[in-house]
Order: sequence, then structure tokens, then C-alpha cells
Amino acid sequence: MEFRKKIENGETLHGTIVTLGLPSITEMLSECGFDWLWIDMEHAPFSLREVQGMIQAKKRTCAAVVRIPCKSEEWIKRTLDLGVDGLIIPHVNTAKEVEFIVEASCYPPQGTRSAGMARASLYGIDTKYALEANSKHLLFVQIEHYEGVANIEEIVRVEGLDGVIIGPYDLSGSFGKLGQIDDPEVAASIAKVLSVCQRVGKPIGIFAKDSTDAKRRLTQGFQLIAMGVDAHYLWSSAREALDQLLA
Repeated sequence: MEFRKKIENGETLHGTIVTLGLPSITEMLSECGFDWLWIDMEHAPFSLREVQGMIQAKKRTCAAVVRIPCKSEEWIKRTLDLGVDGLIIPHVNTAKEVEFIVEASCYPPQGTRSAGMARASLYGIDTKYALEANSKHLLFVQIEHYEGVANIEEIVRVEGLDGVIIGPYDLSGSFGKLGQIDDPEVAASIAKVLSVCQRVGKPIGIFAKDSTDAKRRLTQGFQLIAMGVDAHYLWSSAREALDQLLA
């Protein structure tokens, strides 16, 4: 709930992406001062059991937001059962998709999520969990295709959607310009999504490759920043140290 309150209060929240499936990784990163961790199940080979261990190891004041592999009712349900603070749904392009996602993530009568004993309800100990869960977790969709940009006005108006996160690299790829995130056409699309979200008061985030990129995005008005990737931090620091040694 603390993470939700911070977002609703308009606070800027700094996170990073986790792709290495070790509880010690989330433990260390959460102790570094990040507000949230983006645990990536879309590209990393995580099992749900591994993700649960990673969530359990992190500092309690650092939120765990999991990007699931795809727009699937099963993935939404089973990941929420882990007790995550939020979900990121990749490759969302239409309001109809958002409506499905919201319905799958909520217990009746707002949605169709089924009940079961898992970590989210303290394995059934928290008897009030199902009554309060719909207002506890956060639901973010990723805009990373020009079709999603074209439909952003309708997407952000779907009730139950808590925020939008832009994937700049896949977005650039949808224009046939993979990696060219500052190309005028790509930059204009990012600016459009940002403008619409700000106008309707919808929290918006974006991936930033490093601190320089993150500062630029903060200046532009993004609220949630996912700065860097754990694997990149590891190999780039190791390479820098080796280069200095051999210089």
C-alpha cells in the first residue's frame, strides 16, 4: 500500500530491472535505495518459485513489480498470488486488452480472478485478503508499439488501470528503427504518450539505460524510472575494472 500511496501522491520513484534469478540480487538492490524493483519474467528464465524467493528476500520498503511474460489470465492470477506489489503487462495495444487485464486481475464482482491459498493471503491466514486485494496491487501496461501509441487516449481511460510504462526500445523496433530511441518519430511517440498521461493524471514510467538517460526522463516529466539492468551493472563494472587494470 505504501508504494500505491507514493504513486498517488505524485512522488518520483526510482527502480531497476532484475534479470538474474537470485534472492541475493533483489536483497542487495533493495538495500541500495531503489524504491521498486522490476522483476522481469518476460525475458529472464524465472520460475514462479524463484520469483517468490526473490520477493521474500528484498527489503520490505522496496516494492516488487513483476513483468509477466504475456497477456494471460493464468500468468496474471498466479503472479498476483505471489504477493507482488504490482504487475507490468507487456505489449498492450488496445483498450480492449486493458479491459481483459483488469478483469483478470480483480476478484468478483469487479473481475474474474479465482481465489486460492498462496503467499499473497499469507497462505490463507489473512482472511480479509480477497476483500481488499483489488485496491492493493497496482496494474501497469507497457506501451511499446506504434499501435499502442495510436490508441493511448482510449487505453488510459480504462477504469482499473493504474499506470503506463513505455518500453522505448521495442517501441523503436515497431517503427523499424530498433535501438534508435531518439529518432524523431520514436521521440514524438514517447512525447505523445507522456502528454496524454499527464493530461488525464495517469502515472507514467519509462526504462532508462543509465543515470544520464534517467535524469533526462525525469526532466521530461516521467514519474517512474527503471534505471538500468542488474546484468549490465555486473558486466559493465567488471569490464571497467579490468580495462583500468590492463591500461
